[in-house]
Amino acid sequence: MLEYDPEMPSVDPDFLALPLARLADAALSSAKALGADHADLRVHRLAEERIALRDAKPQSVTSTTQLGFAVRVLVDGVWGFASSVHLTAESAAQTARRSVEVARALAPLAAERVTLADEPAYPGAVWVGAYERDPFDVPVAEKVALLVDYSERLLAADPVAHVSAHVLAVKEQSFYADLAGSAITQQRVRLHPQLEATTVDQAAGVFETMRTLAPPVARGWEYLDERSGASAASAGGPVWGWADELARIPELLAEKAKAPSVTAGPTDLVIAPSNLWLTIHESIGHATEYDRAIGYEAAYAGTSFATPDQLGTLRYGSEVMHVTADRDIEHGLATVGWDDEGVATGRWDIVKDGVLVGYQLDRTFALRLGLERSNGCSYADSAHHVPIQRMANISLEPDRQTDRSTSDLIGAVEDGIYIEGDKSWSIDMQRYNFQFTGQRFWRIQGGKLAGQLRDVAYQATTTDFWGSMEAVGGESTWVLGGAFNCGKAQPGQVAAVSHGCPSALFRQVRVLNTAQEGKA
Repeated sequence: MLEYDPEMPSVDPDFLALPLARLADAALSSAKALGADHADLRVHRLAEERIALRDAKPQSVTSTTQLGFAVRVLVDGVWGFASSVHLTAESAAQTARRSVEVARALAPLAAERVTLADEPAYPGAVWVGAYERDPFDVPVAEKVALLVDYSERLLAADPVAHVSAHVLAVKEQSFYADLAGSAITQQRVRLHPQLEATTVDQAAGVFETMRTLAPPVARGWEYLDERSGASAASAGGPVWGWADELARIPELLAEKAKAPSVTAGPTDLVIAPSNLWLTIHESIGHATEYDRAIGYEAAYAGTSFATPDQLGTLRYGSEVMHVTADRDIEHGLATVGWDDEGVATGRWDIVKDGVLVGYQLDRTFALRLGLERSNGCSYADSAHHVPIQRMANISLEPDRQTDRSTSDLIGAVEDGIYIEGDKSWSIDMQRYNFQFTGQRFWRIQGGKLAGQLRDVAYQATTTDFWGSMEAVGGESTWVLGGAFNCGKAQPGQVAAVSHGCPSALFRQVRVLNTAQEGKA
């Protein structure tokens, strides 16, 4: 049995009070008696709370909770799956029988048989994510009052006509057990706050918007409440500077509304982590999902140019490009102790010295790639969805030899653009041709920022873009960004994932003028 870390928050007593062991015993014994070679049970509870304000006035507060369990089996190398919302031993046994029946019904149609990579058993294992204040323990009135306060700070500034404020809080709990002897209980929370200010030029009939750059994170209410700063710092991570950013947005927004339109053409770019994380997600994260690379994920958002025959040889980018995958970084959105196949998680390389060296895998695909063990990338967003291979936290590593600052990178550019914040994106079905824009753009002249620009997008192929990366910032520039809403599979599933990266310098990337492109 693994030892419980007393520094971790504890799993909620009401989840532990569910008949977890009885469900596992009933489901697994039934599946084994019916001839299953492998069987696992997964109890999954997902709570979500969404709060939305418009101009400092509450618009909606919604809360939902999903609870159920699933039984997955392998019978003669064919998967079977069934789920239920009835948490009784009788229902668990019946669900196991249905899962075995599904496997046997599918056997004549299965073109290949499934074999799982080995994984040790983890009996009595517990993991809880790193957070201080459970957002679901914070009174709704307190949460709304904080968003009202932040909204009113923005509305008090002359350029700001409207403000929207949103926060999405999620708590995810799971219990996994299998025939090998694992019994794993996990709990994590995550928070996605966002405020957006709008300025309107009535005479010209135009408007501009600007959002906060705070990324979603796997931590508690201490992340959003600036009054929790000292306490949160003791938990081992920086707290976002809400007061500073809210104070800056009105002035930045006013400047953006009057900024000149960009001149299209090849341009040197310095890209901040608040923008670059999304390019990593789309052009590296999805491209190196092994199921996508071998054609399993083809109907929904395409396949991948980074096919396994190029493993170890594909020049993905320049030699300064080092991309890692992990499911164990503190506060990462894809961070867990074990995945939904009972695999203990860790960290590994995806791109090393600019060359493709790894993929994201589950227990089925690890063996297909010739590896003895999965790297823990199985996840299902509901008890009623089958676990599939999902994205890990995919991150671009900083320069750990020289703590190069963002200002240093800007100083190396004679004429270029500095980009912050994500906005719209587009990428083809093979994750190769793409176009991205952002929230804030500054012209660089003579190594210094020289005012904002508008209508900027950058376009490239994946390998050309990463091949043009000349330098990355040091550890002081590295930020963990990410998203709550990564979609995959049919029926569709949604997963949260983080992407860390430093600021980075790219030479002669094609820049588009989006206003001119829209008129073309």
